[in-house]
Amino acid sequence: MQGDQQQFFSSSSYPQQPGYGIGFAPQPGVQPGMQPGMHPSAFASSAGTPEGYSPYDAESASVKGFDFNDQTIRRGFIRKVYAILTLQLSITFVFVAFVTNHNPTKLWVRQHPGMFWVAFIVMFGTLIAISCCGELRRKAPANFMFLGLFTFAESFLVSMVAASYSSQEVMIAFGITAAVCLGLTLFAFQTKWDFTMMGGILFTAVLVLFLFGLIAMFIPGKTIQLIYSSLGALLFSFYLVYDTQIMMGGNHKFSISPEEYVFAALCLYLDVINIFLHILSIIGASRN
Repeated sequence: MQGDQQQFFSSSSYPQQPGYGIGFAPQPGVQPGMQPGMHPSAFASSAGTPEGYSPYDAESASVKGFDFNDQTIRRGFIRKVYAILTLQLSITFVFVAFVTNHNPTKLWVRQHPGMFWVAFIVMFGTLIAISCCGELRRKAPANFMFLGLFTFAESFLVSMVAASYSSQEVMIAFGITAAVCLGLTLFAFQTKWDFTMMGGILFTAVLVLFLFGLIAMFIPGKTIQLIYSSLGALLFSFYLVYDTQIMMGGNHKFSISPEEYVFAALCLYLDVINIFLHILSIIGASRN
């Protein structure tokens, strides 16, 4: 897709180590050769851009005879991406709300940490398939099947993290995340600044955050966790703007093919989930 990006987590059932994004290690979504916290599209450009997802000049791009600048094509693409994203976030919200408000389920999740690895393997495998197999992610219904498996597995992992927090903390994090993401999305749509050219800078920031996380592993404490989570939330906020503008195309330098609606939704979904988990970590650390 672009030039670069990242990701996440945190829980009491798993080591509360600030060096692991927000939580367990390794971070969900980390592919072979992919640094913890690295966004799949960042990995795509650093390890070899996957077929069908390369940045290109929006002014000269064409897909099967259609100019991406065509307003109808672009609007239809954006609507499809946000429809998929809304469904993904709804599924995750249901998982998290049920686990955090149903005490027997919360207790079961805490007593069966092995389920984390089952969900992680499913999530990891489907993420690799979607990110690296261009034909797979562009061909229905296989792309929706893999995206659905990824979403359910990721939702279960997020609910396992949320199980270590109170329902009040989770709802506060959810509200803040919703407000932040809405504001950033509106900003991305109306600003004249082109964030699609910041891929290299964002990727560099990912590497710096990763190195900081490694160092933070050996300096446990609430302060270092707050700093790490705050930087993570800020970085993924920039990525949300970046991915939104990549999806928009138009006058921006780089854009994504309208055929890549599944991959575009995946990137936005991971941005939102990362922001939520980092904010949740900040709230948990500040109240301990």
